[in-house]
Parts: sequence; structure tokens; C-alpha cells
Amino acid sequence: MRIGIYGGSYNPPHLGHLHAAVSAARYLALDRLLLIPAGIPPHKELASGSPAADARAEMTRLTAEQAALMTGIPVTVSLMELERAGKSYTADTLTALREQHPNDELWLLMGTDMFLTFQAWYRPESIVDCAGLCAFGRSETDTEELFAVQRDYLMKLFPKARIVTMVLPNLVEISSTELRAALPDGGAERYLTPQVYGYILREHLYGTDVDLKRLTIERLRPVALSYLKAKRVAHVLGVEEEAKRLAERCGADVGKARVAALLHDCTKKLELDEQLALCERYGVALNELERTALKLLHAKTGAALAREVFGADEDVCNAIRWHTTGRPGMTTLEKIIYLADYIEPNRSFDGVDVLRAVVYDDLDRGMALGLKMSIEELQERGSPVHHATLEAYDYFRELLGDTDDT
Repeated sequence: MRIGIYGGSYNPPHLGHLHAAVSAARYLALDRLLLIPAGIPPHKELASGSPAADARAEMTRLTAEQAALMTGIPVTVSLMELERAGKSYTADTLTALREQHPNDELWLLMGTDMFLTFQAWYRPESIVDCAGLCAFGRSETDTEELFAVQRDYLMKLFPKARIVTMVLPNLVEISSTELRAALPDGGAERYLTPQVYGYILREHLYGTDVDLKRLTIERLRPVALSYLKAKRVAHVLGVEEEAKRLAERCGADVGKARVAALLHDCTKKLELDEQLALCERYGVALNELERTALKLLHAKTGAALAREVFGADEDVCNAIRWHTTGRPGMTTLEKIIYLADYIEPNRSFDGVDVLRAVVYDDLDRGMALGLKMSIEELQERGSPVHHATLEAYDYFRELLGDTDDT
């Protein structure tokens, strides 16, 4: 197995880090990539006001998920340097990783500045014994000619070293120092993934100070995405797009539809114990089925989080609460979110095109068909059907005055 190792302060991790990691993974044909946030960097102190280690770790994890999505390989975060006492020396990290992966091919990824000073690192000979070096340019002046001189020099110092250099195709020129300085004034969003930027806003890092209960849609979107797994981002953005379309078609409140859509899955990634803890914290009542069903729990905890953290009104909270089960007597907004979640552009299950056509012809008939499809799917899997779903299906059939669900 070929494993890439990319360490750094990640304070914060930005698009320069992401594109470098992805490009190097493709260039080296890596099977796995490991991101390692530094505890106490040996070459520089962390900037004053830097977030705690757990916050840097979480931002790195968000970046790792995005890198995994882009490369198709496992990208994970190691906390070994954050948990290690004293300064974080790469030689120590690679020695430990070599012991963990004795039969794997390790590659240490680094930018130009690190590559050009590699001979002055702590125990460089130990590093090249453990791993190959892959250096990449991070500015327009980082040319192959510059790399070649250093590469030849290092090969003379360490004849057995494996060294490759590359110029990044997606160059993002920004230093972490410049980025941190720009964040309080909102001038750094374009250098960060939406998830990392949203996490910074929601945790008020780097001097950002936004009121989470008074966010515009543009500010809410990255904050909402920061709660998600990377693979769910496209779905949530698709639900926002679909909800906006349906709200405009039905004459509903477009702003509320977009807020509910962005937040409807905000607790989806949480495990059962975390979901139950939120229910206890926010006083969410549960029946026996809901206590063991993550799909049902996330709608209830999502509604609670939307209310308590983002100040969402009851219309929005109820739309989130009922987007999984439905209920009799649903409001227009509740129906919009239920159906937008079902038919957003990324959905491709059998029958989705028929459901889309019915929804845009008649919202209530779309609800009847959507509920029927949901019940049939659960029954085929041998899963219990929530009473609200059965009651909602009966309600819409009676409302329509017939048993023809299409």
C-alpha cells in the first residue's frame, strides 16, 4: 500500500492544503492519505489567538472528508502529534508510522519552503529512511528549475532517498497568516471549503463574530454544511434548490423553505448516543421506535438544533421535524421540505421521475405518492413504519377523495 503523509499546523486548513493533498495523491497514485495537524510545530510557534487543538483537528477532518470525496481514496486524520508532549518532530512521527506500516510505501508531502530547508530539519536522514519525499510548488515562482537544484543537492546528501517534485495544477496562493488576518472582515471565504468556513463562523474562531440566530442565507449555507459529512453536501444543496423552486411555484415563503432545507439534515451524521443526548438536552419526547431509529431521530434533533442554535421559527422547525415521516394536516412548507428531500436533483431511484411529475402537477397528490413509496420501501426491508407516516398516507388519500395515488 502506498500511503501519503501530509502534516501542518492547519491553522486553518485552506484550499491550498486541499488542492496540494489531492494533486499529490493523484500524482503518486496513493492508496491512502493521512493528514496530521501539528501539536507544537518545531519551526514556529502557533499564532496568538489560534484555536484549541480539537478545533484544528475538526477543521482538518472536514478537509480530509472533502479530499476523500475528490480522490476516491481513504483520507484520515491522525492526532498523534496533537497528543504528543513537546514539539512535533516529523522524524518521530515517521518513525512511529514506519513501525505501524512496516510493509507499506510511505511518502511525506511538503511545500516548497519545507523542501528547500529539508537538510536543516531534525534528523533528516531518519526521515528519508522511513519515507520518500514529495514536494510541490505553492506559488508561481516555485518552478521545476528551483526544485531541480535542491533535489540534486539532497540526493548527494542522502543517496538512498526517494524524491519527487511537482508543480500544482490548481494553484491557490494564500498564506495562513494572511488568511487569518482577513477572516474577521469576511475576506477569506474564497480560500476555504464551505464546511471549514462554516465551522469557523459557528465556533467564532479567528476573530469572527456572527450572530447565528441572524444569519443571511449566504452565511447560513456554509454553517449548515459544516455539520454534514462531505458526501451529504450535494444532497442538502439539492434540497435547497428544489425547495426554492417548489416554494416559488406554490406561493410559499421562499426564505423559510431555504432555511429549512439547509438545516433539515444538520444532525444526520450523529450516532445514536449523540442523538439521544441532544433529545435529553432539548427536552425532545420520543416513543419506543424513535429511540432506536437514527433516521427518525435526526429529524427531531435537527428541529431542536434549528430552534435553539439558529433561532428558526416554528414553521421552519416543524418542516424539519416532519421531513422524514410526514404527518396528517401538513402545512405547505412541511410538504415542500418533505418532497424536496425526496425529489431533489441528485435523487436517481426507480420512480423518481414519475414522483417529480406528480409533485409539480399537484402537491397533495405528490405527498400521497411519496408516502406510499416510503411505506412500500420500509415494508420491503422489513422495517417498522412510523405511525405518523401511516396516518399521513391515510389523510392524503382521504383528502384526495380516492385511492388512486398517482
